[in-house]
Amino acid sequence: MSRVEAGSEAHKDLFCRQFVATHQVFDPETLPWPELTDEELARLRTIPFWQEVYHTERRAGAIVDAFTPQIDDPVVREAVALQGLEEARHARLIRVMIDRYGIDATEQPIETFPADLETAFIDFGFGECLDAFLGFGAFKNARQSHFLPEGLFEIFDVLMFEETRHIVFFINYMAWRERRRGLGRVRRALKSTRFYGRALGRLLAMVRRGQQPNDGRDFAVTQANVFLDDFSFGQFVEDCYRENARRMKEFDPDLMQPRLLPAMADLALRGMRLWDRRRPHLRAAAR
Repeated sequence: MSRVEAGSEAHKDLFCRQFVATHQVFDPETLPWPELTDEELARLRTIPFWQEVYHTERRAGAIVDAFTPQIDDPVVREAVALQGLEEARHARLIRVMIDRYGIDATEQPIETFPADLETAFIDFGFGECLDAFLGFGAFKNARQSHFLPEGLFEIFDVLMFEETRHIVFFINYMAWRERRRGLGRVRRALKSTRFYGRALGRLLAMVRRGQQPNDGRDFAVTQANVFLDDFSFGQFVEDCYRENARRMKEFDPDLMQPRLLPAMADLALRGMRLWDRRRPHLRAAAR
């Protein structure tokens, strides 16, 4: 449990200082992009969401950059500005990959943001938390199945680490922000639930569109079964839960971490295990 009080100067200095200190310097153009065989190229090009990934990263950078000047605290403003730089670099990384491997993905216009940029930033942050949690499981599935060469996964792992840093920073930013506004733990949890609900609503809207191309506004790894023929929802949830826990161990225990999604996944897993244990008895009773 964190020994730092949420909303305090010590808390602000901790989550901002660690975010800045763990920034990595690299150029997407000079990363060790592997040469792919025709079969590997075909697999890479069949992944259905590269256009959405590219648009989402460009949009993320634009939202963060637009919101940054509105932040009064110079320490927080410096850290958020750095996040904007990293989000824009993620978009460049995806663009380099698209161009290098001939992926069919076009650049889409970024919509006009609302006047309330802080709410747009918060909406984006909770959406990123949801996407990252699902992405942990999909990334593990794809890597274990050797869907693509390990060299590509090593590059994507850099991006995954930065996304994990972003959500840890965001969770701490929100705790700091809400505590300064006098919100206690219960009200903060209710607010988080509301924003997660909005993110989930966007996710479900995309799921309902099925295999149709989405509008590029949101990206979440909802098609993890593209990597495995024997895709199991229960195993996917467990992979998300375990990978989230593994990646979070890399961060200072005094930093707050996302709790709602792991708690919901843990509850779902417990329910599925209970159902699996009861199912033979239910079948026997039905006879």
